[in-house]
Amino acid sequence: MSVLIFIDQAEGHIKKASLEALSYGSQLAAQMGMAAEAVVLGSVKDDLTALGQYGIKKIHHIAGQQLDHVDAQVFTSVIAQAVQATGAKIVVFANNADGKAIAPRLSARLKAALVSGAVALPDTANGFVVKKSVFSGKAFAHVALNTDIKIITLNPNAFPPVASADAQATIIPFNATIDATKVKTISVNKVKGEVPLSEAEIVVSGGRGLKGPENWGMIEELAKLLGAATACSRPVADTHWRPHHEHVGQTGLAIAPNLYIAIGISGAIQHLAGVNRSKTIVVINKDPEAPFFKAADYGIVGDAFEVVPKLIEEVKKLKGVA
Repeated sequence: MSVLIFIDQAEGHIKKASLEALSYGSQLAAQMGMAAEAVVLGSVKDDLTALGQYGIKKIHHIAGQQLDHVDAQVFTSVIAQAVQATGAKIVVFANNADGKAIAPRLSARLKAALVSGAVALPDTANGFVVKKSVFSGKAFAHVALNTDIKIITLNPNAFPPVASADAQATIIPFNATIDATKVKTISVNKVKGEVPLSEAEIVVSGGRGLKGPENWGMIEELAKLLGAATACSRPVADTHWRPHHEHVGQTGLAIAPNLYIAIGISGAIQHLAGVNRSKTIVVINKDPEAPFFKAADYGIVGDAFEVVPKLIEEVKKLKGVA
């Protein structure tokens, strides 16, 4: 019996969320007295053996050019074959776009109980109970899984990747029956930027308080100094000040960085629902009654056009940047 972790990759590179899933899955395997194994699909450029440092002994690699682009139905079929061949009793995914598309289909195919958005290792003292986030992060639920095979999707940034030096995984080619894809990729439009928003450790976000797109330079400068991604509130995206792929919130992208800096954002409940899993929230707003201050770990009441340039100056001093 084993715990099987799905390694999500894009253009041959392993996603950060997969490292978290590997650490989670390997610790779960140790807790359950099972082996920790993983499965990866498609062409991979990164060194898969190095993933052994996250506690994985074996990685089943299913190659095939048709697997380089995600087709949830095809991936479900292939992963189901891997589950059955390895005798896996628990399957772990990252709770990202790919995990959300594949895990429910796999659950239906294998008749396996599924809990999505897990935030901690299961409580196995009396059964198998998983803690998950509900109501846009406002509460937690404890869900008991009673089926023979169980599926868990792990919330991003809920479980930090833990690596041990020098451990290596064994790569095992896996021959699977690959169904014809029903999804045809015509073109791929890449989001430009140094740091992908979905994987950023730090995010600098701006709202209507910046008054216009011409003032976004200081947001980008601060983000570059911090090695951060840039984001925005929905009104900013709706008025085309910033591209829609930067919109974070309940109706945009839900993120969970270690540090979220909100500048000129009032903090409507819809926005907060998409960022409230951030480890630390810093709010800069001239309105002392802005709702965002209630959720903030640190707050600065002041004009963004005065505060942010001073913040940039101090960061430059710390980094020794002229």
